[in-house]
Formats: sequence, structure tokens, C-alpha cells
Amino acid sequence: MFEALQYGFMQRALIAGLLTAVAASYYGVFVVQRGMSFLGNGLAHATFGGVALALLLNQEPLWVAVPFTVLVAVLITYVRDRTGLAPDTVIGIFFALSMALGIVFISRIQTYTTDAFHYLFGSILGVTDTDIRAAVFILFLILITLRLWGRWAYATIDREAALADRIPVKFDDYLLSVLIALTIVVSAKIVGIVLISAFLVIPAASARLVSRRFLGMTVVSVMIGVVTVIIGLMCSFQFDLPSGASIILVQALIFTVCLLISMVVGARASLKSKSAARSKS
Repeated sequence: MFEALQYGFMQRALIAGLLTAVAASYYGVFVVQRGMSFLGNGLAHATFGGVALALLLNQEPLWVAVPFTVLVAVLITYVRDRTGLAPDTVIGIFFALSMALGIVFISRIQTYTTDAFHYLFGSILGVTDTDIRAAVFILFLILITLRLWGRWAYATIDREAALADRIPVKFDDYLLSVLIALTIVVSAKIVGIVLISAFLVIPAASARLVSRRFLGMTVVSVMIGVVTVIIGLMCSFQFDLPSGASIILVQALIFTVCLLISMVVGARASLKSKSAARSKS
């Protein structure tokens, strides 16, 4: 890994990957605990629509994809709240709409472009200083909203109790949707639209298997995100593999390990409870 870091593109890839890992893993806990895993997939494909529009207008994809994806995130939250439709139904509608618009925009482009390919499948080794600044901005947003973590966690665990305590749960729903959308847009260039939903969900799901407390789950999720970026990039460099896919595969491996640990711990707990019940009888 130290040999790889002699190259500037690997240094930028590592910095961008670590920043993205922290943000995606942090928000991923809320996504997983609120049963919103499909939201990551829906917003990732909304990003494709924004990128395609930017390419059609010959603009920097990031600056068009951000407002486009944020608008879709707000609309998903609004329609879900106002109609009573299931979240996955609403997300599926905007998922399809965004992809359809993206395909239409791409079909109108007269010249060949590789940017759409990079956003679809990721280009962490080709990140620019602009991409890194965008990732730093996402981390900055996490820091300035960190004081809201407590009430977000409260509403995630018991939404009805949070509403009864007059916590602005609906406002927080919109805020979280926007922040997740921003994270997905920035991450899309790094790991790709196809893989970003996994990047958002797998570390948090792994953490949920081995941690019972919400704070512990958040910390473990971020740690898994960071570690898998380092290991994934190392494997990518050593074995000449796609970087984004390598990171996701490492995350899947860690999820498998966490799943096995959870199963073993659960089996032991079950045996203890059965033996305790027998001793009482």
C-alpha cells in the first residue's frame, strides 16, 4: 500500500475514498434502521438523470447532479408524507422517472463522452481536486449537524415517542433525505451509481449484526467503511481490479464475517437460555 501511495492518483483516491466512507457509513445507519435501503438505490439512479442532463448541457456533472438529486429526494419525502403510499412504492416511481429522463438526455448527446461510464461504474482512481473538495464539504455538513444525531437516533428508534416529545421529526426527514442525496451524488463518482447503494447499506448492516446500541452501530459502521476502503484499494492496486468493485467485495466479506459471528452468538445465547430453563424446571 505504501508503494501505491507514491502515486498522486492513489493519494487522491485514498483521501476521497476515506471521506466518502465516513459519510456513507454514518448516514447508512439511519438508512438501514429506518428501513430505507431502497432510498439509496433510488437516489443513485436519480444521480444518473442529473449527470445525463449535465452532459447534455455540457456542464460539470457534479453541479447539475446535486440540485437534481436533492430535488428528487425532497419530492420522494413529500409524496410519501402526503399520500400515505409505501416508501418503496414512491421511491420506485422516482427511480423509474429519473432513469427514463437520464436515458432520454443521453440519447440527445451528439458526441461521445466517458463521464456517464465513470459515474455508472465509478472512477475512484480518476477523482479530481473538485471531487475531494466536495467530499470534504459533505464531512463538514456531518460535523455541523452532529448535535442533531441524538434526536435523529431517537426518532429512528421510536418515531411516535419523538413526535409526542415535539421533536421536529418531519423536518428532520427532509434534512436527512437532502444530506443522504448529497452524499450519494459525491460518492457516485468514486464507487459508481451501480454500487453506491451497497456502499451506503453494507457497512451499516454489518454493524447492526454485531452491535446492539445505536451509537455503537454508528461507530462500527464508520470503522468498517474506512477499513474496507483501505483494503479494497490495496487489493485493486495489487491485483489490477476495479477499485469500486473491490471495496464493495471487501465490505461483503466483512458482512459475511459479521453474519457468522451474529449466528454463533445467537446460538450460544439460545443454548444458555434453554439450559437455564431446564435448570429451573
